[in-house]
Amino acid sequence: MGFPSKLVDMNCYGEGDSWKGEVPELTIPKLALKTEEYRGGGMLGPVIIDQGIDKIEFEFKAGGMFLSPLQQFGATTVDAAQLRFVGGYRNQGTGVVDYVEVVARGRYTEVDFGSQKVGDDTETTYKMACAYYKLIRNNTVILEIDLLAGIFVVFGVDRYAEIRAIIGD
Repeated sequence: MGFPSKLVDMNCYGEGDSWKGEVPELTIPKLALKTEEYRGGGMLGPVIIDQGIDKIEFEFKAGGMFLSPLQQFGATTVDAAQLRFVGGYRNQGTGVVDYVEVVARGRYTEVDFGSQKVGDDTETTYKMACAYYKLIRNNTVILEIDLLAGIFVVFGVDRYAEIRAIIGD
């Protein structure tokens, strides 16, 4: 019988600065292909056509009003800011701890100051639209997506290399 690996602890970094103790919650970017249905003559039903990668967004909550990301809000380039998540996931059956890291570059697109009430916990939510994303587990690159450079690597296989070669990368 197997047991799941669960997040034991984490840290979030912005521009290399540790935000230990300041980020209680984050949402690792969801990855999705941008697709559309296609059904041509003679086909029994539609199939899904791959149209590239859908938008990638990284979101985190900071205790109180966290000013570091606000300094980069409205940046003029799509990869102006860097976020890095590091987490330790322990397998509850074996005790083995896996190292997981997500590195992303992008720009902050949303700051939600939430509800402010004296005596209540206050959090600010920050959202970054990512131009670059890399997922690492136990020092192995699982996924690397660079939207600007046209890089799409999954477990060491660059799924976009042939297209880059054709268009003159």
